[in-house]
Amino acid sequence: MTITSEQRFGEFVVVRRYEGQDHVAELVLDRPKVMNAVSTDMARSIGAACEALGADRGVRVTVLTSSHDRAFCVGADLKERNSLTDAELMRQRPTARAAYTGVLELPMPTIAAVHGFALGGGFELALACDLIVADRTAVVGLPEVSVGVIPGGGGTQLLPRRVGAARAAELVFTARRVEAAEARELGLVDELVEAGRDREEALALGGRIAANSPVGLRAAKRALRLGHGLDLRTGLEVEDSAWRSVAFSGDRAEGVAAFNEKRRPNWPGE
Repeated sequence: MTITSEQRFGEFVVVRRYEGQDHVAELVLDRPKVMNAVSTDMARSIGAACEALGADRGVRVTVLTSSHDRAFCVGADLKERNSLTDAELMRQRPTARAAYTGVLELPMPTIAAVHGFALGGGFELALACDLIVADRTAVVGLPEVSVGVIPGGGGTQLLPRRVGAARAAELVFTARRVEAAEARELGLVDELVEAGRDREEALALGGRIAANSPVGLRAAKRALRLGHGLDLRTGLEVEDSAWRSVAFSGDRAEGVAAFNEKRRPNWPGE
């Protein structure tokens, strides 16, 4: 694919757009020398990239990828962590959290393309996405208790929402690594593809999603996220609120007109 635009955030994160996929952004983790271990600087850059993407109304889907051929992300930079005093670690915490919440709170659909190792904070970045496409080399897990901490990038909350409380407890407490086939079976990833095809398939999926109404996509994501875990009656109120936000939009008018005129919609995005 031909790159049409590229913006770098610090040294370790880049956002790319491609010809023919104007509404899909690729958010690339680009610290290959250490398998994308998330340092303070890298966390700050992830947060900044997500802030820019969230403000860009032209982005309908964000795909999170890795520039390393054998890893998605191995989690926190433990060498850096080992050098921090307790006071420095406490000051670093908001920056680290902002990286994970930045991905989690992106308003458009998000897809993680995972190959190789996605461990600890690396897997938490993937869990923060709406969908995870993994290839057969993928190895995922939350091993934090094996080094004396707990998942701190959303893992204790996001994992049980995917696989249930008991399964999440087993995975967190044992700190075990899960290979691709079992990960798909357990629901840790959503789609399993041949080795080396995770990025290609995730971008293709992003293109299919991005063909739909940007107003509808953002509202649907909002309803899905806010309604999860609520009782049915309250969840339906969340859905109704999201419906009202799109029912009188330009996208709704264009979508209905295009359907009746048997043509592709030209979404105004408002």
